[in-house]
Amino acid sequence: MPVTDDDGLRELLSMDPVAVVGCSSTPGKAAHDIPAYLQDHGYEVIPVNPYADEILGREAYDSLADVDEEIELVDVFRPSEEVPGIVDDVLGRHEDRGDVKGLWLQLGITDDEALARAEDAGLAATEDRCMKVEHGRLIA
Repeated sequence: MPVTDDDGLRELLSMDPVAVVGCSSTPGKAAHDIPAYLQDHGYEVIPVNPYADEILGREAYDSLADVDEEIELVDVFRPSEEVPGIVDDVLGRHEDRGDVKGLWLQLGITDDEALARAEDAGLAATEDRCMKVEHGRLIA
């Protein structure tokens, strides 16, 4: 079952650094403004976007596999139909490097089956929730 309770959400929100899959270089888009908010609130945000060289003053990586640094949480800003492939990437990294502990699917993004696979692998996971809203409600 996806994390829905406040304690579980707080646990996910305590994970840092955060790799943002689908991070946007366009101010005004949620996929840019929410990672910027997280960065402004002390998170190390690692942008993952194969179409950008730099986002939020940081190198943007083409894929999760290309990220050299440790990742604790993967925050997803991609359409729901892309989630199974992203979860494959997350689980591959988790198995190879053991560094991903959580998965967050942003508001409007869901895939119960893919989320269940992540949870079966030991990751905390939630879907259809805004990280900025939950951070503001529970942490800030």
